[in-house]
Amino acid sequence: MKKEKEKKGIARLLEMAGQRKGLLLVAGVLSALSAACMLVPYCAVYAILRELLVSSSTGTAVDANLMLRWGWTAFAALAAGLALVYASLMASHTAAFRILYGLRVRLADHIGRLPLGFLTGTSTGAIKKTMEQNVEKIEVFIAHTIPDIVNVGATLLIMAVVFVAIDFRLAVVCLGVVVVAIAIQFSSFLGRRSRELIKLYYDAQENVSASAVEYVRGMSVVKIFGQGLRSFKEFNAAIEAYKNFAIGVCDTYERGMVLFVVLLNSITTFVLPVGLLLWEPSADHLAFSAVWVFFLILGPGVCSPVYKLMHLGSSTADIDEGVERLDRIFRQEPLPEPRTAEQPSGYDVEFRNVTFSYDDRSADSHHANEAVSSDSRPTRIEALSNVSFVARQNTVTALVGPSGSGKSTIANLIPRFWDVASGQILIGGVDIRNIASGQLMDIVSFVFQETFLFSDTIYENIATGRPTATPEEVTEAAKAAQCHDFITQLPKGYTTVIGDRGTQLSGGEAQRICVARAILKDAPVLVLDEATAFTDPENEYNMQMALSRLMHGKTVIVIAHRLSSVVSAQQIVVMREGRVAQRGTHESLLADGGLYKRLWEAYEQAYDWKLKNN
Repeated sequence: MKKEKEKKGIARLLEMAGQRKGLLLVAGVLSALSAACMLVPYCAVYAILRELLVSSSTGTAVDANLMLRWGWTAFAALAAGLALVYASLMASHTAAFRILYGLRVRLADHIGRLPLGFLTGTSTGAIKKTMEQNVEKIEVFIAHTIPDIVNVGATLLIMAVVFVAIDFRLAVVCLGVVVVAIAIQFSSFLGRRSRELIKLYYDAQENVSASAVEYVRGMSVVKIFGQGLRSFKEFNAAIEAYKNFAIGVCDTYERGMVLFVVLLNSITTFVLPVGLLLWEPSADHLAFSAVWVFFLILGPGVCSPVYKLMHLGSSTADIDEGVERLDRIFRQEPLPEPRTAEQPSGYDVEFRNVTFSYDDRSADSHHANEAVSSDSRPTRIEALSNVSFVARQNTVTALVGPSGSGKSTIANLIPRFWDVASGQILIGGVDIRNIASGQLMDIVSFVFQETFLFSDTIYENIATGRPTATPEEVTEAAKAAQCHDFITQLPKGYTTVIGDRGTQLSGGEAQRICVARAILKDAPVLVLDEATAFTDPENEYNMQMALSRLMHGKTVIVIAHRLSSVVSAQQIVVMREGRVAQRGTHESLLADGGLYKRLWEAYEQAYDWKLKNN
């Protein structure tokens, strides 16, 4: 069976957006008809000019009716052309907005179903550029470029037919110059080299976008240490690379562009001497003069659509690369859904001989300092090896250990941000891969160490935990999280708009908003990633009260760096280099000695540490 050829460009774009070609075909036909109408006035000018010259040479009266008919025909054609352009743009814009909507919905849905490794292995700036700029370019391309391409193509075709019909010899001169110019243009701008440059252009743009996002986020560090733009080496290097690339592109295209422009602007230079050679004194010399004048006037007019075709051609190559980058995201495989979803019988969380590895392109920040291969191929970074433990329902299980020991990896595997390489993770006796993703997200709730608040009101940020909650339930969740008091003191209370990183709120306040969100969700499995990281001693009591309310009656897994916060946990799992080193209660682990005891002693020494001014 013959393999179906992979679609590219506009065909693939329509396939990705799930839209049909109907409106685009209508827009194309209307645009072509508009081009034909717009050329009628030029034909009218030629007919009127010919009539005037012939009448002058023969001494006969000018045919007034003929002149009037051509005048009205030109006016009607111009009006019809404008109406057809309007209708064509209406059809193309409608198609563009439908495709834009379909693309953004599909893209957002697809990214939402991808494993977290895709997002951690791809820069935020690159994804942002793809979702915003690339999609916007596609809208402009469909709404304007496609009708323009059809219009220009139809214009050139009709002009060629008219030229040949009026005088084949002068037509060959005009069209020959255009063909040579286009050939030079094609070899310089639209060949393989051009496609490679466009790819490099997109890469450079994505690097600048990604570096800019990181630079802005790190601005406080840059300012504190008194460094300027050049101190942020990655951003500066990305800008320098983009500058050098742009200069290189100009140098590459310079010769071809000069030849292209000179040739197109020299059509009159070729038509004028050829017309002189063809002109002969005869009875029909005035008729030929009309033809010659027509070519002298309209011949250079070919330049405009050809110039436009040049820009449209580069836009087409540009959009092909944009579609390819969108396709790369769509080709990423989402986590598979179970064919038959199973229902957990309880909420015990069990890790059963779990082994998991990152590759060097998706390793998270907890593994950024691990050794990776020096070549470009992905290497496997083993984060967990044969991990087994059970976190019982209605108990607290704490994960402790040195940095990079696999604590956060364990937490991220529970809601299936990644799939394990071997072993099983079970909730209520059911492998999480056999639980529908939507249900799994309802079962598990997270409070991360690094808070994330949407650029929206405080109310909507809390209500994200359960969008169907009533205002009274949102308020009760805020009270339980010990944040109702400071919210009511804000100028607009719960309707106060905050930024995506918690603008106007302290770190502890932002984290309590996240706790309120988790309380409102009321999921039976709760994962806390050092939830008291941003609390000061004054607010720590409030945070502990909020967490105690949140943890009541749930399966709680706590990632802890401050060991004093987990001494009362029913189970402490000590991690070392991706393996379970010890497991037990605080007292039993201290009695057994080993890694946990060393960590506790180091914690106590750090707690007693004081600054001394020698």
